[in-house]
Amino acid sequence: MPSNEVIGFIGLGVMGGPMCGHIARKGDNRVIGHDVDMSMVEAWADDGVEAGTALSDVASAADIIFLSLPGEPQIRAVCEGSEGLIALSRAGQLIVDCSTAPVPMTHEIAAAFEEKGVKFVDAPVTRSAQAARDGTLSFMVGGAAEDIERARPYFDRMGQDVNHGGPVGAGQFLKLMNNMLVARITHALGEALVCARESGLVDGETLFEAMATGSADSFVLRNHGLKFMAKDHHPTESFRISYLLKDLNYAIDVAESCGVVMEGAYTNREVLERADKMGFGEKYHTVIAEAIERGKNK
Repeated sequence: MPSNEVIGFIGLGVMGGPMCGHIARKGDNRVIGHDVDMSMVEAWADDGVEAGTALSDVASAADIIFLSLPGEPQIRAVCEGSEGLIALSRAGQLIVDCSTAPVPMTHEIAAAFEEKGVKFVDAPVTRSAQAARDGTLSFMVGGAAEDIERARPYFDRMGQDVNHGGPVGAGQFLKLMNNMLVARITHALGEALVCARESGLVDGETLFEAMATGSADSFVLRNHGLKFMAKDHHPTESFRISYLLKDLNYAIDVAESCGVVMEGAYTNREVLERADKMGFGEKYHTVIAEAIERGKNK
């Protein structure tokens, strides 16, 4: 395992913070973190994460730079412009984007880095914020095999699985299809939950516990359904409605570019948009059940 590579990490939020902490704590690499909110970086100082107060601090020192950002606007803000990573990068570096982003933008950003002699891997993560804290994430990865192997020791510190889908952009494609399915299953669980409550026959936990022993069992049912939806608990520190809506829009865009009409995804998007307008946008996406409940008589 390489011990002399300097690792940069940009975006130390709910997911990125624990991920960066695992890289620093489980190895002897120098790790430099940067975030628009530097208190997020300082929180990981005891794990060995140094604070880079500017992007240039990370770009000038790091051999591999990981990104964990909310979406396209933030990725562009970090990468583009005269003070962005593309301009600051140097040949031989590797950028590993663990954000969830549109496929066309991923191709565009990767090509810009390639012109500088900088390698690029898209590696969005799946599973939960708890998985980020536990170091049990799954990575869906696109890029050249040799670049992925270079990053693999650090993937292994942060997670359990690395799924190489193909060239740059394949990781984002896999992640977007994953989140599209999560959105649709969560939507279906919300409808089943509201129906159960209205029937007066079974409560939500009984419904989901029974499903978990049958053919409808899934990770989404056990985690989002049983742990949160059935208990009417929708925290703000987890994967929120606004993020899921963003990812679903990215997935729909990919489908449409392939000439595929995802009919169920359009309906799903309408309900997520309604939930966002109801003021639920910053809550855990399981709150879609409340949007379904409010809209059942409309």
